[in-house]
Amino acid sequence: MKYGSAMVALAGIASAREVSLYSGLSKREVPQEHSHEAVLRACNVALKLNNPLNILDCVFPLLGNAAAANGAGDVTADRLDCLQQIVADQALTNAKAAGDLDLAANAILFRVLERNTLTVGEASALCNETPVNAELVGLAQHQDPASAEASGNAQIELDTAKALVLIGADPLLALQGGTFAPGEIGDPTAAGNTCNDENDAIGCIISQNLLTPAVTEAEILAAVGGDAAADEEVCEDVEEPVVVDDGNDNAADEEVCEDVDQDTGNDNNNNNNNNNNNNDAPTGTVNVQTFTGALGGAAPAVISSAAERPFEVNGATFLNAGAALQRSCAIQKNACANAANSGQIQGGTGQCDQQENECRAAAALRKARRSSPSRRQAAFGSCGSPAIQFVAGLDGRQQESFGPVNNADFNHGSALNIRIIADFICGRLQSSCKADAATVQACQAGAAAAAGAQGQAAADAFNAALGA
Repeated sequence: MKYGSAMVALAGIASAREVSLYSGLSKREVPQEHSHEAVLRACNVALKLNNPLNILDCVFPLLGNAAAANGAGDVTADRLDCLQQIVADQALTNAKAAGDLDLAANAILFRVLERNTLTVGEASALCNETPVNAELVGLAQHQDPASAEASGNAQIELDTAKALVLIGADPLLALQGGTFAPGEIGDPTAAGNTCNDENDAIGCIISQNLLTPAVTEAEILAAVGGDAAADEEVCEDVEEPVVVDDGNDNAADEEVCEDVDQDTGNDNNNNNNNNNNNNDAPTGTVNVQTFTGALGGAAPAVISSAAERPFEVNGATFLNAGAALQRSCAIQKNACANAANSGQIQGGTGQCDQQENECRAAAALRKARRSSPSRRQAAFGSCGSPAIQFVAGLDGRQQESFGPVNNADFNHGSALNIRIIADFICGRLQSSCKADAATVQACQAGAAAAAGAQGQAAADAFNAALGA
C-alpha cells in the first residue's frame, strides 16, 4: 500500500534486511512490503540462484519507484514500473531450472503482490513489457483495495490460479497472494489495515488474519475446472461415463455414470450390491486418505460420508474422492513448506514437493487397486501396459537402466534417468494412446514420485501409480 518517504543510501550492503530500509518517514499508511514474508523469502532464494541484473533483494520491487531504484541493480530507471515482473520472471526461470515447484509457485505469487504507493487509495503503475515466462503473461500486481482499480483484483487472483495450474501447483495458493481490506481514504491516523513484519516467517497478513482475498475457493476451482464447476455434470471418482444405446441410430446416445466395479453386463438389480462392494462408495464416516507420510504434519483426513457431496477435507466438500485426496495432499504440502521456511523442519521445501508427489501417487495407486484388470487396461486407451523396467542390458548397456516394458506402444531408448522415460510414456498416453484424463494424471503423479527414488524403487513407484 503506501510508502511516501525517501530511503537511506544502501551502497555496499548485501541484503535489504541487513539494515533499516527507511529513514525520515513522512506521514503515510503503514508499509506492507514484508506482509507476505514467506513469499518474499522464497523469491530471494530463487533470485540468488542466478541474478544477472544484480538486483539487491526481492523487497525492492514492492516499494515505490524512488525507493526501488536503490536496489534495482542493473535495471534502468525507465523499467522500474516493471521491476516486480522482472524479478518474478528471473525467479521463475531459476526455479524451473532447479526443478523446484515451491519456488516456482512463490515466484508467481510474488508477481501479484500489491506494491506500496504514496497514499491510501492510490494504484501502482502497471508494467507494459511482455514477460519471458508464459505463466506470467497477463498477470499484474494487486492494487490498493481502496482504489478504483481494486475491482480488477478478483481477476488477478483467478489468473494467478490458472498460472499455478500451468506449473502443476495448487491453484488455491492464489488466495495467499491476496491483499488487505480497504483502508479509509483520508484517515488522519494513516493506520490503514496493513502489517509489516520481516520477522514473521509465515507472513503477518496470514498470521494476523488480515488476508482478504477478492475471490473464494469455489470461484477459483470453477475458473480452473475444479470441483466447484458444473458439479452436477461430473461423474464421481468411483464411476465412469458409459454410452447407453437408445436404439435410434441417429439419435444422440445418453451418457450416464456407471460404477467402475460393476459388470456392465449386469442388470440394474445388481447395482446396489456392486455399490456396497466399492471402496469409494460413502458408508458412515470413514477416512479414505491412506498416505502415511507426515513431514510437517499428517495429510488432513478425507472423510467419506453419506452426504450429497460425500467427501470432506477440512470443511471443504467434494463429489469425488480423487479431488478430495488431491486437496488433502496439497494442504499437507503447504503446511510442510511453511514449516521448512520458518525453520521448524530442516532440509528445505523440495522435500515437501516430493512428499506431495508421493501422496498423490498413493491416491492413484489406491484407485488402480480398486479397478479390475480389464478396466485398468481400458484406461490406457489404445495402448498396452505403460510399465517401466529397470534392468541391465538395455540397448547394450552393461549397467542397469530404465526403459519401457512395452516397446510396441512406447518405443523409446533406455535412459539412466527415469524421468526421461516416464515423461515420454505420459506424453504418449495422452497424445497417441488417447488414455483417459485420470490415467494421464496418475502417470504424471507417478513420474514425479519416481523422480525422488532410485533404481528399482523408482520404477516401482511409477508402475504403482498406474497399476501397471
